[in-house]
Amino acid sequence: MSGSSTAAPPRLLEHEPGDLTAIAEGGFRLSALQAALAVHGQRLSLDPPGDPTLGECLLENLSGPLRHRYGRMRDLVIGVSVVLPDGTRASSGGKVVKNVAGYDLGKLFCGSRGRFGSVERIAVRLHPLPAAARTVVLDAARWPELHRSQVVPSAVDLVDGHLHVLVEGSERSVAAQIETVGGEEARPEQWDEIRALQATLPSCARWDGEGAPLVRPGPRLAYTNEPREETWSPLAERVVEALCKKS
Repeated sequence: MSGSSTAAPPRLLEHEPGDLTAIAEGGFRLSALQAALAVHGQRLSLDPPGDPTLGECLLENLSGPLRHRYGRMRDLVIGVSVVLPDGTRASSGGKVVKNVAGYDLGKLFCGSRGRFGSVERIAVRLHPLPAAARTVVLDAARWPELHRSQVVPSAVDLVDGHLHVLVEGSERSVAAQIETVGGEEARPEQWDEIRALQATLPSCARWDGEGAPLVRPGPRLAYTNEPREETWSPLAERVVEALCKKS
């Protein structure tokens, strides 16, 4: 009997709710991971536009509004298994957040866009799903005030002269922080619209205070319509040469 074989779909390999960690194959979609984690009241606090794979999130250095509080993929990765250009498999880190043994391939591969190799498996740290979440809109001029305050927003994005501020946590904590911040209550769907806007802007650069279609003032990022330039430092080029060199 003849037939064609198909590759198995990417999988979630491990999830340890008590440790707030998960391991998945590089081709596993972010939406599939979030759905699996939500059953246990957890999430990967990464929300880039679209529905990338976990490998793409790392290789393309993807992030979304939650970067304000939780950082990017390099801040959430605790271990990776990769395939180098010559076919060699290498691993570093582990599934325990405190594990720091070995060379940090996760950080090395972050933003490499595949030049160093591909991601086979990836271990990430998780966070509990917040009990409450509310969004308010403020005038952009209030950013310095908000930045100096005791409020701990999960996301702050500047669009069209307005700050969109997301506050998450317990019902009581969110209510108290929203009262401190003030502003106009906004629809949660506005974050979908902001991510859609981000997806249309090809370039991301350090924000110098000038205007841009989308600004993430916390990490000082400006998203613009300028063509994205592929630039590599001499050190990065030497790393590529070392990884691609065959014995």
